[in-house]
Amino acid sequence: MAQPLVLIVEDNPETRHFYGECFARGGFSTKEAHNGHQALAMALALPPPDVIVTDIAVPGLDGIELCRRLRADARTRSIPVLAITGYEDRQYPDRILAAGADQVLIKPCEPAVLVNEVRRLLSK
Repeated sequence: MAQPLVLIVEDNPETRHFYGECFARGGFSTKEAHNGHQALAMALALPPPDVIVTDIAVPGLDGIELCRRLRADARTRSIPVLAITGYEDRQYPDRILAAGADQVLIKPCEPAVLVNEVRRLLSK
């Protein structure tokens, strides 16, 4: 059985690499995007990711607009989206949830929490 594919959308290379290591240890395969435009193109490519983990504050399309576009397209609307943000102000988590994200985690988040949340989203 193939490992579930996680698309990681994060502009900080160190954080992106860290998330990739967390998911690899958790039994996932990963692809990485450094901005929202790249992530949208990758989500529309075949094979599509099983889940998308995105920071809210990424260049190009931010995580909120990325989520809106994913939900507006029949090819990507069912892909679970986990948003991660350093903004503790409820405005940002509320906005991305309204745009269609399935869950929001506040940075810093423990690797086990991140991996377990992705597993939970995939089990729905």
